[in-house]
Amino acid sequence: MYSTMIGKIEKAIRYSQEQDRIVFNDFKVTIEGDHRNHQVSYHEGAWGCDCETFQQTGYCSHSMAMERVLRGMIPVPQG
Repeated sequence: MYSTMIGKIEKAIRYSQEQDRIVFNDFKVTIEGDHRNHQVSYHEGAWGCDCETFQQTGYCSHSMAMERVLRGMIPVPQG
């Protein structure tokens, strides 16, 4: 029992250190902005944010921040 759990913990540590194994496909997060909180999403390769800038331009500081945080763990758009 304990040896099995030790093996699982060792594998979890290895996976967490090899972040190229981790690919985010879909998520929602809240970013605490300077003026209010913002909901940032990522779904099937597309970013989203509820802020006015994103609605107007398709990008914003909130989505760009998440891109930086998750660099290497989100699929790179093809094409």
